[in-house]
Amino acid sequence: MTGAPVPVARSHALAGPLAAYRARHLRLAADGAVATLILDRPEKKNPLTFESYDELVAIFAAGRHDASVKAFVVTGAGGNFCSGGDVHEIIGPLVAMGTAEILRFTEMTGELVKAMRACPQPIVAAIDGVCAGAGAIIAMASDLRFGTERARIAFLFARVGLAGCDMGACAILPRIIGQGRAAELLLTGRSMAGEEALRCGFLNRLVEPAALLAEAQALARELATGPTFAHGLTKKMLHMEWAMGVDDAIEAEAVAQALCMRTEDFARAYRAFAAKQKPIFEGD
Repeated sequence: MTGAPVPVARSHALAGPLAAYRARHLRLAADGAVATLILDRPEKKNPLTFESYDELVAIFAAGRHDASVKAFVVTGAGGNFCSGGDVHEIIGPLVAMGTAEILRFTEMTGELVKAMRACPQPIVAAIDGVCAGAGAIIAMASDLRFGTERARIAFLFARVGLAGCDMGACAILPRIIGQGRAAELLLTGRSMAGEEALRCGFLNRLVEPAALLAEAQALARELATGPTFAHGLTKKMLHMEWAMGVDDAIEAEAVAQALCMRTEDFARAYRAFAAKQKPIFEGD
């Protein structure tokens, strides 16, 4: 499966921790307040290596403390998203490792999902072609997902002799698509095409391949112009309330919303409404 090369967004001088970051194992591009991460090994359908795992964790961890980045986009080069762990650079070495080393690896992969969930910025995944294994997990851990009809999403762990409980899949996937659908995908490892992924709620929108990255970045830019503090709280509460009862969630949301009402962005919105203007949020 092939596609047009992924364009690199024009550069932007970031002001926070990511300003000095030089990605080595993927492409990191900034356009305004949107940072785009491009998995860039198209000849192998963009598999992950030990190094690219580490780099993704580092970027999202830095983003947590970078107020100049308001949203992330994650995509892959060459018409595919990500084929999972590289067979020769990850899978092969794992077979030869001892239990303690393997556990360190599985904990490290889980750190990627933790870093994605902990960063306050919305993450938009742009999914084309193969999206398998750890690639499907990265898509799952994103906040919003755009895809194409030719996307093939597979949590294929069972097909390589592993359990479907990988990197939080058994906790997160059922909350996106429901327990029954998640159980089927995780137990069978079958692939899910774009149309099915849209129907079951895994994808938020289907987009033509040629427009996929541009539309994902457009949504990210739209989110980036919103109330940054409030968006971060929305993401945080969506995550925290998985473990809450309804009454506790209502109480927690009361506190969260009260904090938002103390922001200058809330006051800006009021003044704009009173003046019959569109509010311009500044993130404070």
